[in-house]
Amino acid sequence: MRRLLRGAFIVWVVLRHGLDELVLSSFDHPWLRRLTRVLTLGRRLEQPRGVRLRQALESLGPIFVKFGQVLSTRRDLLPPDIANELALLQDRVPPFPAEVAIATIERAYGRPLDEVFSHFERVPVASASIAQVHFATLRSGRSAGREVAVKVLRPHMLHVIDKDLSLMRMMAGWLERLSADGRRLKPREVVAEFDKYLHDELDLLREASNAAQLRRNMAGLDLVIIPEVHWDWCRTEVMVMERMNGVPINRVDELRRRGVDIHKLARDGVTIFFTQVFRDGFFHADMHPGNIQVSVEPATFGRYISLDFGIVGTLTAFDKEYLAQNFTAFFRRDYKRVAELHIESGWVPPDTRVDELESAIRAVCEPYFDRPLREISLGMVLMRLFQTSRRFHVEIQPQLVLLQKTLLNIEGLGRELDPDLDLWSTAKPFLERWMLEQMGPQKLLAQLKAEAPQYAKLLPALPRLLHDYLRDRPQDLRREIDGLIAEQRRTNRLLQAIVYGGVGFLLGLLAMQLLLRVRLW
Repeated sequence: MRRLLRGAFIVWVVLRHGLDELVLSSFDHPWLRRLTRVLTLGRRLEQPRGVRLRQALESLGPIFVKFGQVLSTRRDLLPPDIANELALLQDRVPPFPAEVAIATIERAYGRPLDEVFSHFERVPVASASIAQVHFATLRSGRSAGREVAVKVLRPHMLHVIDKDLSLMRMMAGWLERLSADGRRLKPREVVAEFDKYLHDELDLLREASNAAQLRRNMAGLDLVIIPEVHWDWCRTEVMVMERMNGVPINRVDELRRRGVDIHKLARDGVTIFFTQVFRDGFFHADMHPGNIQVSVEPATFGRYISLDFGIVGTLTAFDKEYLAQNFTAFFRRDYKRVAELHIESGWVPPDTRVDELESAIRAVCEPYFDRPLREISLGMVLMRLFQTSRRFHVEIQPQLVLLQKTLLNIEGLGRELDPDLDLWSTAKPFLERWMLEQMGPQKLLAQLKAEAPQYAKLLPALPRLLHDYLRDRPQDLRREIDGLIAEQRRTNRLLQAIVYGGVGFLLGLLAMQLLLRVRLW
């Protein structure tokens, strides 16, 4: 019943904001245009379509807001008016009252706000779908006097998210039952992945641990800044971290005015992404412009600033190696190897012909090489690859959904910063170097170093183990051989008895025939 009510509410919001008219009016069929006029009869749809879409997504809750955030980075796929309006969802979601935030903080700490912060800005600096952020200054503790950012969870979020996810699970089940193509997409597994990451976002302690891990991973790269977490003041509903001062990455004109090298910034973004994915297998998976800034402080000028670590992606060693080999083969235009990797991984049926899959992949990818980013749409590439995967029954891997989403975000950021960026030539050297590190002598030495403690325990015991084997193992073999010989003898006796019985039976028959003939004669 709750799912049906939620579904009815979604339909009501769609009709209220005229999203049905927004979809139908994009078609040229005359009967669809007539249907649009009938459906909009009596409704006042005076606001621009982008505003109506943004307001509808805000009304539907955090899951739909996140969907709008992803769409806002794809300006190549959206009209400018819609893309500009959806960009407001990145950090300008309507905030909840400061009194509610303060009550949440005091409940989490069990003390008045003034005992924790000497200064607390009641107006939030950013407001997103899951939480909002206030600037403050710590009063007590080891970090007293430090300027911090206080992230506070929106109230009653768990109930709202659970309702939407329940509806999504129901719709995914329908899709799997009604469509063979839907089963191939594994919608229930994808929803389960989305469920996991959304619930992780509701635990700010988990987000704080994600930030700490990324900060350690990126410490030696000098390309990105991750804020320090103040663990003494982190709770499930409240997170306190170092205050960052930067310019949002989508304010390109302001960055140029401040002297930031935009071309280098675009290349650094690609390096950061591939480092997190292939070196660490732990990557920031919510990289829309609202979460990315650029430092203009003299000591860290031109570096990225990452914020909001509620959603991170992880990859296993197998996933990393498989993806790296695919990317490397793709950059080398070795489409046969790409096809072979798909078959070896089990993503396509084993009876798939390599040459047919190779030809299909070449037809999708070849037109996009040697072009600047302004002429490439990964969205279109993925769409055509999706059509190819349908033909060859490729199984969608749910654990890679976040990676695909992040790759689209990276493309959107790169397109805004430097449309002439050659994404392929920038990424190819990094991946080739990574593959060499994985299969070269450095990797062998690293593995030997990792196994050294085990070898240190084994080597002193090796002479004793060898002595025990030489002393005891021949006796074990002798017992086994004796048992086999005894079993063979029993089998031979049984066969002899069968043969003798058969011969005796035949001789008896022959003797009876002779006796009958003698009597008759």
